[in-house]
Amino acid sequence: MAAREYGQYCGVTRALELVGERWALLIVRDLLVGPRRYGELAAGLPRIPSNILAARLKELQAAGVIRRIPRLRVVVYELTPYGRELEPVVLALGAWGHRALGEPREEQIVTPDSMAIALRSAFRPGAAAELPGTAYAARFDEGSLLIRVDGGALALTRGDGPVDLAIAGGPGIHRLLTGDLAPALALETGAVEVLEGREALLARFARTFRLAA
Repeated sequence: MAAREYGQYCGVTRALELVGERWALLIVRDLLVGPRRYGELAAGLPRIPSNILAARLKELQAAGVIRRIPRLRVVVYELTPYGRELEPVVLALGAWGHRALGEPREEQIVTPDSMAIALRSAFRPGAAAELPGTAYAARFDEGSLLIRVDGGALALTRGDGPVDLAIAGGPGIHRLLTGDLAPALALETGAVEVLEGREALLARFARTFRLAA
């Protein structure tokens, strides 16, 4: 079932045997955003070799973490209820790792799915409840992410649609989420670009989403 065994009778050990192989948790991360076809998973993880992706999907299926679903003459992968229980683990791990990101390297990218998980970790429902409902879009070379905030509720989906504010940005957008860059400075430095809507709404976005620095 798992390529590596640690020889210990321990829940942490067993978890690592099931999802601790390289790329496994990133596959889980992307499936937390929604079901994906094989090609969509490959596109969201551009450095994963195809044989490794196939192997990880097979292992995660055997572990009961994901399942294959025939849908409209294609096969999609989705998390099982057991797999979805990893969501708080992935969110907490992302928030913890974010504090050690440092400056982005030139070759590093931000994907819509990775941003979706960062935003789930950063969402502040208390602050959002005090603000008007707002629809945002974050656009990247790899696709778009729709972000709808209504009171204390957050909905994230892939794709395009009508929004109040559309922004584009690379890895530098994370500095806006931590508060290292004020909205005005994020725009001035090019870390974030407003593609549609009023620039003033970026301050609302920054109040709604905040990661610990």
